[in-house]
Amino acid sequence: MKFDRFEDMIVWQKAQQLALMIYKNFQSIKDYRFKDQIQNAAVSVSNNIAEGFERKSNKEFKQFLFIAKGSAGEVRNMLYLAKNLNYIMEEQFNVAYDLSLSISKMLSSLIKTL
Repeated sequence: MKFDRFEDMIVWQKAQQLALMIYKNFQSIKDYRFKDQIQNAAVSVSNNIAEGFERKSNKEFKQFLFIAKGSAGEVRNMLYLAKNLNYIMEEQFNVAYDLSLSISKMLSSLIKTL
């Protein structure tokens, strides 16, 4: 598996989708601390994939992928809170949750190959 650009990686593309979804789903939330936390976690996934890739070292890339995976987990945790606080509807929760779980699994596979 050889990529010339991080933008070509499906996991990065999905992480971008997740960040956009989180921004859209929470744009009208007035709980600014919550909103900032979940948005930062969502953006952190694709940021760490990109930063690790650009390091051009498998060891460093792997380290950043672990961080991205942790951020995907943080997003899932925050989604549970959002659902329980009635910040999002069940359907929005399910779509975002499934996407973040898919990203986590992809990151695990990528980490294993490095």
